[in-house]
Formats: sequence, structure tokens, C-alpha cells
Amino acid sequence: MTSNNEVVLDVDTLRMQYDTNEVLRDVTFQARRGEVLVMLGPNGAGKTTTIEILEGFRGRSAGRVEVLGVDPEQGDEQWRARIGVVLQSWRDHAKWRVRELLAHLGAYYRPYSTDRVQRPWDTDELIELVGLSELADAKISTLSGGQRRRLDVAIGVVGRPELLFMDEPTAGFDPAARRDFHDLVHRLADLEDTTVLLTTHDLDEAEILADRILILAGGRIIADGSPDELSRSIAGEAQVSWTVDGRRFVHTTTESTKYVHELFKQHGEDIADLEVRRASLEDTYMTLVKRAESGEATEPVHTLAEVAR
Repeated sequence: MTSNNEVVLDVDTLRMQYDTNEVLRDVTFQARRGEVLVMLGPNGAGKTTTIEILEGFRGRSAGRVEVLGVDPEQGDEQWRARIGVVLQSWRDHAKWRVRELLAHLGAYYRPYSTDRVQRPWDTDELIELVGLSELADAKISTLSGGQRRRLDVAIGVVGRPELLFMDEPTAGFDPAARRDFHDLVHRLADLEDTTVLLTTHDLDEAEILADRILILAGGRIIADGSPDELSRSIAGEAQVSWTVDGRRFVHTTTESTKYVHELFKQHGEDIADLEVRRASLEDTYMTLVKRAESGEATEPVHTLAEVAR
């Protein structure tokens, strides 16, 4: 079994430029085996370009990139068999049935099976994994949007990838399907040792799924850390709310513990409904992106110490 400390993605000073337009500027990060990375950022931040370079579908202008120990621009079929991709949507294969399509696609991975990773995934096991067992013999054209999205995920992992890229994977999912998907991602990472890199605009989803979050803005990584680290990174700012004699009060402070202590010294048992709320991931994301877009963030941020500075 490969060590969980193995670096699966190694990106160093990645740059991408079209004419005079610099899309990516010195993007640097790593991902290890079994880690779930969520990439956030406004439209046009460079997320799709970064992922396409990592997948080997787009060349780069400068920088070093290694994916499973290989430069994606030099990746052969054996390397590609170790990678899974879940695109935003598929619009073909309408006349196929679920089981026969997955069995057909899986057959392409059989020559790349190894002692460590048996490829492809057993078709019925995979269908059960993504929650389509009752629709295994259904034509793909009859699936609902959410069911089709589950099939997209199954197509992406049919070859039992060591690294999985997903672009907005839960678009069109209802709440139950979204929960099932989150369970699937955790199973892939925890039990199958799969490294997952996904993009989403859903910050709640990012907080649920991510071991680490990368925030891109203006072609740079402006934050890199766990959801909890990033939520604590905005100067430790917290909102304290309470009531006294039926009147509600709200105060924002960077020293919430000291402030609450002073409150109790002043009001004692008259205080009710006390709540301390630190910055959420959404607050942090909006603050960091706003700073970057206003020019306040001049250097990429790669550690919590740098984020909090």
C-alpha cells in the first residue's frame, strides 16, 4: 500500500498566458494521496485552466507540474488510466442502458489493472455505489437530471482512479442525492485512498468535503488551508450577541473571550441568549476575494500564517 504522505499533485510556479493576458500567475500547491482538495474562486479566476493543465488537456506557459509523478504534457495511456474526470455534464450515450455503458467503458481499463489497483470497478458494485441499482437496465435517455449526474460520477470513477477531477459535481442534485455524493467522496478518499480535486461554488459543500481549500482570484492562489483554518484567519473577528432585560445587543470584536468575560462582570446572570459566532467560510472567502480584487493581496498565500498576516 502506498503511503498517505505520497505527493500526487505537485504544482510549482505554474503560469499561463494568452498573448498579454496572464491567466495563471505562480500557482503553487501540492496534494497527497487520499486528500480532498476543493478549489474555490470567482468566475474567470483560473480554476478551469488549472484543472485542464493538470489533466493534460492544455499546455502551460511556464512552471513545473507533476501529476502522479508525471508531467501531464508527457502522460501516456497508462498514466491516463490512473486518472478520472467528472465533467460538468455529458449529453451523449442516450440510447445505451446504464449497466451496459459502464461495462463497455470499464473494459478499456482492464489492460491497466495492477496488483495494487484492480481495474475496472465491478459494474454492479459501482452502480450500487452511485445509487443507480434500480435503474441499471434503464436507458440513459430516461434518467432525470440528478440520476444522470450520478451516472457522470460513475463514468468518472469506472477505472478506479488514483486521482479524480470533478467540475461542479453536484449541479442538479437534490438534497438527498447531494448527501449520497458527499458520502461517496469520503469513501473514495478514506477507503480507496483516492485523491480528489473538485471545483464548486457551494461553500457549504466545500466545508463538508474539503481536507484543504484553495482559493483562486486573479490567477493567483490567495488562500490555502483547511476550512477551519481559513474560517479563523480573518483577524480572529467574531460577532457576540446577547440579551439583557429583553433587549438584544450585537458587538463585533477580535477578542471574544475577553469581551464575554467583561460582559459577565458587568451584567452577571442578567445575560441571556449569549452567542459567539466567528467568521464563516463564506465570510472569509468574500473578504479574501474582495481584498485580492482591490489589489490589497499582493502575494499568493500558501499557509495559514500568511493568510492571517
